[in-house]
Amino acid sequence: MKVFLPNSANLQNITGLLSGLDLSNSKTFDFSMHKKWVAVHPVVLAMTACLAEKFREGGGVVTGKAENVPTLAYLIRMGLFKYLGVDPGKSITEHEESGRFIPLTQIQNNDELKQAIVNLVPLLHAPAAVADPIKYVFSEMVRNALEHSQSTVGAFVCAQYYSESKRIAIGIADAGIGVLNTMRQHHDVQSSRAAIRLALQPGITGTTSRIGGNEFNAGAGLFFTKSIATLSRNRFCFYSGDSMFRLMKTRKRYDPELHADPNDDPHSFVRAPLLKGTVVGIDLSIEQGFEFAALLEAIREAYFIDVKQKKNYAKKIRFSP
Repeated sequence: MKVFLPNSANLQNITGLLSGLDLSNSKTFDFSMHKKWVAVHPVVLAMTACLAEKFREGGGVVTGKAENVPTLAYLIRMGLFKYLGVDPGKSITEHEESGRFIPLTQIQNNDELKQAIVNLVPLLHAPAAVADPIKYVFSEMVRNALEHSQSTVGAFVCAQYYSESKRIAIGIADAGIGVLNTMRQHHDVQSSRAAIRLALQPGITGTTSRIGGNEFNAGAGLFFTKSIATLSRNRFCFYSGDSMFRLMKTRKRYDPELHADPNDDPHSFVRAPLLKGTVVGIDLSIEQGFEFAALLEAIREAYFIDVKQKKNYAKKIRFSP
């Protein structure tokens, strides 16, 4: 297994990370990074730490080398080398994280999830109308990993607030059974790409074949997450198995539209190294309160009116706010 951090791996160019990712060898784990510059999205940190923890759980030893790049102190503060078990060759003075970032955090139960949400709130710098949907997205993604992924190492989360752009970047990763194995329990899907497409549709969940889900899981979490990224004109990625879905930014000259079928979104599916588990990355602008309110209303109408009809669900509903 090899994980190489390139000079830049944000959501707009995360395919550069995939090209240096080799998950085929289960006997060794080798970590390396670009020698001059490394800038990565929190989702990359969450995935790397999760892979390392899963590998170590199986008795493996993680090896690697840190490079003295300008961002090395940031990677140390975010906790990357602590979870890798690799000596970064440098010590730092840790700065206060509240309101600025959430370092890599392993979550294995609901109490730890609640604490992570408490830590998330100051990071949002936003009124309740904006903060509440983001808190829901964060909670739903991690809760799904804890309850359904069967990940023995739980979920890893990481987040960063960028004050100039008023944007928050969030990454969540687990080392569970993956979306294909989850969805095929109740749906006829044969590939990771098909399972991802199904999982992103509202009202469809891996816990039941019933449209609209059940009292424990309504199948809204991933659709809601993608929708918030859409409305705030940001990016979203969902990686599991051998495929990654990438939501593109809606250009300013167009009004953002919400689609039940992710194939109708501006997107791409990328062929990726076979990953056991799921990885979710999202960028969010935090000054979109009125749009979030409209989104909540659209979802409420969909679930309490249209789901009951149970006919042509995905084709019938229009989620444009």
